[in-house]
Amino acid sequence: MQSSAHTADGAAPVPRLAAHFASLEVQTHAARLGMWLFLATEILLFAGLFVCYGCYRFLYPEAWAAGSRSLDLTMGTVNTVVLITSSLTAALAVHYAKEGKNKMVGIMFALTLVMAIGFLVIKYFEYSHKFHIGTLPGRYYTYEGMQMPGITLYFTVYFCSTALHALHVLIGMGVLTVAMIRAFTKADFGPNNFTMVELGSMYWHLVDLVWIFLFPMLYLV
Repeated sequence: MQSSAHTADGAAPVPRLAAHFASLEVQTHAARLGMWLFLATEILLFAGLFVCYGCYRFLYPEAWAAGSRSLDLTMGTVNTVVLITSSLTAALAVHYAKEGKNKMVGIMFALTLVMAIGFLVIKYFEYSHKFHIGTLPGRYYTYEGMQMPGITLYFTVYFCSTALHALHVLIGMGVLTVAMIRAFTKADFGPNNFTMVELGSMYWHLVDLVWIFLFPMLYLV
């Protein structure tokens, strides 16, 4: 994510070329490649949870079905719509960055952040209900309404996967906040300098993609 410099005549900003790169094109390509490699490691991280999910669901199908029915499908659906919509605004931020419309970049990221906060608020209410009735992971499970083999494993997978996803939401919000501030205060982005916006948006799309897998796995089984 390069910093930028404005030309003397007020033209669109261009990224600063780091000394170890031969050209701006090579620098931009390296940034994109690095981000794709990072996203690949993030996918591997969640893939481990998906494998655990598949194994335990095969071993305890009744517990998995009961655990899924206990979740609030309405909240999960609303969160899915919110997160998918936030990916749209993040993509629009890239579009406006390429056109040098920094104010619109800031607005699109602000809307993305508002929806991210909404997602976390809904998740907070979901968590609060589960803490209240005792559908917690492992040995902390105290709910008397569902007592069957494997039910504690379902909620262990649920909390591990959704909490890890929520952590990624918070990290993404931090990245988008920095980009939003730069767009509003420095007008940093233009047709020759939109890499930070693009990479931040790519990370946010990963957050959205992971949830698209988690929602049917946890709520619709």
